[in-house]
Amino acid sequence: MGNFSLDFNFTNALSAFFVLFAVIDVPGLMPIIINYKRQGKPVNATKAALYSLAAFVTFLFVGEALLQLFNVEIESFAVAGSLVIFALAFEMIFGIKIFKTDDTPAGSSVFVPIVFPLIAGAGSFTTLLSLKALYSTNEILVSLVANVIIIYVAIRLVSFFEKILGEGGIYVLQRVFGIILLAISVKMFMTNIAGILETL
Repeated sequence: MGNFSLDFNFTNALSAFFVLFAVIDVPGLMPIIINYKRQGKPVNATKAALYSLAAFVTFLFVGEALLQLFNVEIESFAVAGSLVIFALAFEMIFGIKIFKTDDTPAGSSVFVPIVFPLIAGAGSFTTLLSLKALYSTNEILVSLVANVIIIYVAIRLVSFFEKILGEGGIYVLQRVFGIILLAISVKMFMTNIAGILETL
């Protein structure tokens, strides 16, 4: 793109920000972050924010080419993400442990499943591809940075949200959002597996 100041519209950046904010769903992420903290696997806010930004920016510029390089359709990518979300939902609903973290350093539960697929997953990646057709790269980058800042602040304030919710609130939210995640994963799987089957 051209010079930043010549290729930037605040209203467009704001529109892109709200679209990404809705897809990333930071409020829905909070019960998951609290759940990990209570399991003794606190999520590092700085790492989560930086990894998410890196994943978003990488996919913005080379996502389509990268998927084509490995001959992977966006539908297949979405199916893979849906399976990870499905497993996380089971953890939240039934309190069982699926993601193995015993042999990883404390506080390293960041990339899977927090960054991928919950923050930077198939849904947000697909949205990025759609936004490229509507807004300039500079406008999308600003909206990405703004969303990542909110992600960072939300994770940093996880203890504050935990105190406000209390034991009962956390229990209810984890189960409710676990069921919501389960429903999302099933819908994502069915929608994209149908697309894959149509191409066979």
